[in-house]
Amino acid sequence: MSERALRGTRLVVTSYETDRGIDLAPRQAVEYACRNGHRFEMPFSVEAEIPPEWECKVCGSQALLVDGEGPEEKKAKPARTHWDMLMERRTREELEEVLAERLAVLRSGAMNIAVHPRDSRKTA
Repeated sequence: MSERALRGTRLVVTSYETDRGIDLAPRQAVEYACRNGHRFEMPFSVEAEIPPEWECKVCGSQALLVDGEGPEEKKAKPARTHWDMLMERRTREELEEVLAERLAVLRSGAMNIAVHPRDSRKTA
C-alpha cells in the first residue's frame, strides 16, 4: 500500500484482517436465567469448563445455568471471638495465673483506681 492510501484511516481502531480461511474453535451455546426472568445464551468453547453462574446481560444480577447444577455452597467459617483468639495464644493455666497476679495487685491497693463521684455516694 502506498503511503497515501493509509492517510486518514484509523489504523488503531480498524482491523483490515478478515476471518476468511480461519477455522474457529468448536463452540456451544449455554443458556442462563436470572431471578428476574431474563434468559440469555453465552457462547463457550466445547472444551471450556462451564461456570454455574454468570452475570445477567439485562439487569446485572447473578444468573444460574439452565438445566445445570447450582453453584457449590461455600463453607462459611465461624466468626472468631476474642476468647478464641486469646485461647490461641495462652493456655487456661496461664490465664488463671495472670488473673491471680492481677487480683493480687488490685487487693494490695498498689494500683490507683479512679472512682467516679457518683460511685462514691453509693458506698457512703
